[in-house]
Amino acid sequence: MTEVRVRDVRKAYGSTDVIHGMDFTIPDGEFVVLVGPSGCGKSTLLRMIAGLESVTSGTIAIGDRVVNGVPPSDRDIAMVFQNYALYPHKTVRSNMSFALRMRRMGKAEIDRRVAQAAEVLGLVPYLERYPRSLSGGQRQRVAMGRAIVRDPQVFLFDEPLSNLDAKLRVQMRTEIRELHQRLRTTTIYVTHDQIEAMTMADRIVVMESGQIRQIGPPLELYDRPANRFVAEFIGSPSMNLLDGHIRCGDGSGTDVEIAGYSVPVASDAALVDGMKVRLGVRPESLSLSDDGLPATVSVVEPTGSETHVVARTQAAEIVAVFRERHSLSPGQSIFLSPDSARIHLFDAETGDRLN
Repeated sequence: MTEVRVRDVRKAYGSTDVIHGMDFTIPDGEFVVLVGPSGCGKSTLLRMIAGLESVTSGTIAIGDRVVNGVPPSDRDIAMVFQNYALYPHKTVRSNMSFALRMRRMGKAEIDRRVAQAAEVLGLVPYLERYPRSLSGGQRQRVAMGRAIVRDPQVFLFDEPLSNLDAKLRVQMRTEIRELHQRLRTTTIYVTHDQIEAMTMADRIVVMESGQIRQIGPPLELYDRPANRFVAEFIGSPSMNLLDGHIRCGDGSGTDVEIAGYSVPVASDAALVDGMKVRLGVRPESLSLSDDGLPATVSVVEPTGSETHVVARTQAAEIVAVFRERHSLSPGQSIFLSPDSARIHLFDAETGDRLN
């Protein structure tokens, strides 16, 4: 069992704190994605797990062993980098086998591991080629193969797909996920791309400014974001957030009033009449209606399977996504109604979820 445990881990460069007391556990065999905007500390955290950065305070354990101070080579981890980090003067076979030869492993075992990894990754025809003759996707497969042959306790991926074009990123996402399903090795994957996180992770760790904002399965984060940051970060297009205030009727329920338009809401939180809130609604949870939030169409973006409509309201600019092919044009006046069962309510000051 290879569980990774991060306990109150902090990282500071001089007087600047970049990681603020992180605490979470990754069970054996789980695929966890660390996601967040650039500069949030996700790569620094990954490098601390790898041993490439020191831990200012707190502990990191891999399996039964606390690895603070243990050199990277002794942590039994394998890391795949953004820039592949291949030896240009070595063949694919030599790149994949290099770490095993440094361990003085027997030739027969090295050949067996390389052949097995090459078969899994579709690299058999390329074993005698050099990196310069390979495509970006093939080079990334070689980098993954070099990690696989080591049979580590933990795989670490540091934004491995960011140098690939869009089509190849989609293909490689699938391949990495299939690889994990086959090997079931504990995997920690860093990306700033929330689509990668949503499609690949068993669980997602959402980070902001060196802090964890929420941990959970992808759909849990999408359906019930714990705060405004997660609500805006997870989902593409992102959640619409509209400023409003609470109106508590006499026995007739609670509404959020937004620029003169009232939306009924249900919440277990203590909502006070006049309280400032932010109402969140996903683009796909908006529909055209005869009596809703007044809006003016700004941009219509047909994607084939969907139509994205950017519209202006008195409260804010919002995005609606329709599966149906409506005939809309810029400047047209429309009414948009949110699905009452899919409304998210956040405190205007703290950003925390209220419902």
